[in-house]
Amino acid sequence: MNTASPTAPAFTKLHLWVMTIATGMVVANLYYNQPLLGRIATTYGVTEAAAGSLAMLTQIGYAVGMLFIIPLGDMLRRKRLIMVDFAAIIISLLLAGFAVNIESLMVASFLIGATSVVPQLLIPMAAHLAKPESRGRTVGFVMSGLLIGILLSRTVSGFVGAQLGWRAMFFIAAGMMVVLWGSLYFLLPEVHPSFKGNYKNLMKSLVHLVKEQPMLRLVSLRGALCYATFGAFWTTLVFLLEEPPFNLGSASAGLFGLIGAAGALAASWMGRLSDKGNAFTITTVSIVLIVLSYVVFGLSSSSLVGLVIGVILLDLGVQATHISNQTFIFSILPEARNRLNTIYMVTYFMGGASGTFIASHAWHLWKWNGVVGVGLVFSGLALLVHLLLLKPAKKA
Repeated sequence: MNTASPTAPAFTKLHLWVMTIATGMVVANLYYNQPLLGRIATTYGVTEAAAGSLAMLTQIGYAVGMLFIIPLGDMLRRKRLIMVDFAAIIISLLLAGFAVNIESLMVASFLIGATSVVPQLLIPMAAHLAKPESRGRTVGFVMSGLLIGILLSRTVSGFVGAQLGWRAMFFIAAGMMVVLWGSLYFLLPEVHPSFKGNYKNLMKSLVHLVKEQPMLRLVSLRGALCYATFGAFWTTLVFLLEEPPFNLGSASAGLFGLIGAAGALAASWMGRLSDKGNAFTITTVSIVLIVLSYVVFGLSSSSLVGLVIGVILLDLGVQATHISNQTFIFSILPEARNRLNTIYMVTYFMGGASGTFIASHAWHLWKWNGVVGVGLVFSGLALLVHLLLLKPAKKA
């Protein structure tokens, strides 16, 4: 079924930068709606919990897109697949901008998530092209672009929403995707596939990988629990800031993305440490930072300074754990990197969707204390999985 791939093309700094920038720009599509949820709720006259479901549907869509599209990276020419997917991204963003009711925006949000999976083609592509001794550093660098895209998307979206309205953000995003499509067409290298079976066998192989790779299952679970804490905070932050004593709007919520970008600056450094074999210790510290961030959030329901400190701890912890996870899974089976990444990222984003959904309803019932409780439960479970189930495998 699998054969060795042709000689990989030369991997230059230009390629690395192109992949990193593209990763950040495309992943931003998944998060533009989060600072705008309050405005969207007002536009359609729905509850905050109903508006919060848009963020959940986007993440579920992303998981679905990863499940059915990303494995194709092992079977089809990578660049061609990316070019086709970009057309679908642009159409989905335009559907969101023109949405006439909350139901049509829900559909568009799901489609935005399902199509904006290009980063999960580019990250394994970078790992494939990089030298083995620098794989963690390369993944960390591309991941820094991804996290910056996630966090700055909220800053941009919050500002655009305050100045031009929430619909304008989706139209602007569609325009940016057109420009990016043209850039990638000329600058992205091609990677030929290694899987020689059909699509049915490709999808069946996902099941076999899950069954045969217990560490993949555990690392995926650890990642999902950590990302649930991320989704829980960023989905409900705008609701907290709009209430007394803050009385702030979407633009202020978006500015927190600038603060969280501090975590992205540590991405390449964390990747370098993973290359040196310190992944377990790094991940232990990272998950502890996530737990501490929610302790800080619990003490900061009326303190901007406390929220700022918590954001830095949360984003650094989640990002460092994610890089450690992906560096590990890319080392398991080189010929199946896209499928391994599919399993990990589908699990990861289902965790994020769960955190978003549960936290939105916890806010509706118990406000900020409910959100903090959700974050502490997820981060505590992540720490337990890491310490009790993964440590023996790391020592082996």
